[in-house]
Amino acid sequence: MDPLTEADAYTELAAQVRDLVRPLIPHFSVGRARVRLGVNTAIHDDTAAELEAFARPLWGLAPLAAGGNAVPDGELWARGLAHGSDPAHPEYWGEPGDRDQRIVEMAAIGFALALAPEQWWDPLSGRERDRLARWLRSALPRETPDNNWHFFPVLVSLGLDRVQASYDHSLITARLERLHSFWLGDGWYADGPTERRDYYVPWAMHFYGLLYETLTGGDRFKERAAGFAGDFVHWFADDGAAVPYGRSLTYRWAQAAFWGALPFAGVDLLPWGVVKGYLLRHLRWWRDRSVTGPDGLLSIGYGYPQPALAEQYNAPGSPYWSLKAFQPLALPRDHAFWTAAEEPPPASPAVSTQPHAGAVLMRASGDVTLLAGRQHHPWVRHGAEKYAKFAYSTRFGFSLPGGTLGLEQGAHDSMLALSDDGGAHYRVREEPVAPQTTADTIGSTWRPWPDVEITTWLTAAPPWHLRTHRIRTGRTLHTAEGAFAVDRDAGTEPETGPGHAKVSAPAGLTGLRDLDGLREGEVVDCLPGTNVLARRTALPMLTGHLPPGEHWLRCAVLGAPAGPEAETAWRQPPTAPALSAPSTPAGPGALSVSAPLTSAGSGSLCASPAAPSTSAAPGALSPPPTDPSTPPTPRSRSAPPVPSASRTSSASPTPSSPPAPSSRLTPSSPPAASRPPAPPRPPTPPAPPTTGDGT
Repeated sequence: MDPLTEADAYTELAAQVRDLVRPLIPHFSVGRARVRLGVNTAIHDDTAAELEAFARPLWGLAPLAAGGNAVPDGELWARGLAHGSDPAHPEYWGEPGDRDQRIVEMAAIGFALALAPEQWWDPLSGRERDRLARWLRSALPRETPDNNWHFFPVLVSLGLDRVQASYDHSLITARLERLHSFWLGDGWYADGPTERRDYYVPWAMHFYGLLYETLTGGDRFKERAAGFAGDFVHWFADDGAAVPYGRSLTYRWAQAAFWGALPFAGVDLLPWGVVKGYLLRHLRWWRDRSVTGPDGLLSIGYGYPQPALAEQYNAPGSPYWSLKAFQPLALPRDHAFWTAAEEPPPASPAVSTQPHAGAVLMRASGDVTLLAGRQHHPWVRHGAEKYAKFAYSTRFGFSLPGGTLGLEQGAHDSMLALSDDGGAHYRVREEPVAPQTTADTIGSTWRPWPDVEITTWLTAAPPWHLRTHRIRTGRTLHTAEGAFAVDRDAGTEPETGPGHAKVSAPAGLTGLRDLDGLREGEVVDCLPGTNVLARRTALPMLTGHLPPGEHWLRCAVLGAPAGPEAETAWRQPPTAPALSAPSTPAGPGALSVSAPLTSAGSGSLCASPAAPSTSAAPGALSPPPTDPSTPPTPRSRSAPPVPSASRTSSASPTPSSPPAPSSRLTPSSPPAASRPPAPPRPPTPPAPPTTGDGT
């Protein structure tokens, strides 16, 4: 999509929906109730997968119809609804059970009936309508996972309301109350009683809440969505890319569904031209990605077809949830959203701290990097890589392992990988605990083995970020810490040596500097198909060995567009910040050490040898009494103020100049190794659900 005039934007989005749906038509079954797109390897049965491929296009087709547009081959879906809900028909979809994938897809059908009953309800006969209403009602009392799934019966009820079909309203009231209990404040939900606050907040919790109140009345969900928008803008780069993070990334441009739901719901916290810009820039960014196969069908993957990215619940039709981004098509063409001139993104603070998400987001050169320290999801495939890496980048993405042996297969970008068998197999952070955030830092603790405890602090210093690890180990470890992985197809210029590793390529410059000078630099060519954006990548790493005892590892990591500014920044790294661990045990990950945490504004960090401060600087984690095991700390620095409304720091726009050069690269030496304390028993992992808690 090229830059559009106000009149063209509506036409272009409508054409995109038709173009995305058209390749599905040859795959309809004879009875029109099933869409068979390929081999189903999801945890749900083949019938549910074929229903999914039938129903998910309705997320785009229903707004198209509601806006008064012709729906190509719309009669196929009308016939499918009649036959799929008929127990006597060979293509009957079946009764939904508890926690059944059918409930997810029934929500799309309820949504379509709520928006455009004349398209899919009116053509049915009286008996066909009765059968469809009965089948939809059967979802309402079923047990669902205790998370965003509660919205699916709610959406079914919206369709039943629109076609005046009776049902037990008390079932919906109970669902809504449970959904409200997931509210955290400040615009944020949790996806159920979990630590997950990923894209299911904007494209599920807020998106469905806005649909519900728009069709039924009310302001509760709308007010919460307005509060969320101020944080969510920081997840998008200037070119429209969203930070790839968390599960279900194969839903791609559903990442911007929230921006499409705001005008539909009339939530005008931001000017319509600004909201329009966020949506259109995102869709343009996806236009340039290879997301379909030769047959035109959407693929499993993110930046290209990548089956390894799939969750257990992803069947061939799953990616068509991407069509949720086209909700504004339900608005008339003369709506202010369509007539407003598209506006560029407003100036953003360089750093935005979002404690509910357990994230610090930083912006430099138009790119966004998310520093993560709270969320985790061990059940989903590659959960550690999707949630628990240290950094996620709109420019560099993140990588999945291509195997279990060595660094090339592991593709450990933005991770500290640890091996106790000489570098054959590695463990990484999977479940951070005891997260704490300040104006620019997220800290948490993790345990790759029962006798190895690591506290990691991640500090924003755009265009750099800093990593500090305190490691207490009862075993000898080989360590390998990765920067970002960069596309190597167009050639690379690697640079390695004691204490540093860097790769320059047309796609960007990335590298690490060891701030203690203890590790060696190297560049690893990762296995193909591991990164979510680039098919083949090179990865700068720092490697070393640790004997049993306590150790501190500190490095500065750079990721930036290639060019002279990046090369200048590479020669001027920041120094390690002073940090403090929690003073009060906050679960298995709490530690008792102290060193005041401080921060400098505008991405500049400075340090000088000095005695430890007796109190934390503004923005510091509360320190306990001085612990003799704590390393010497640099002089305190004053933290920038954090506006309460947006919880951001560095309120000026992203600086164009690199951070000030450090006075030295080697802070005070870490303390001598000592025997670590006996570790507590590791937490018992939760039992896996019988079906996916994703959708």
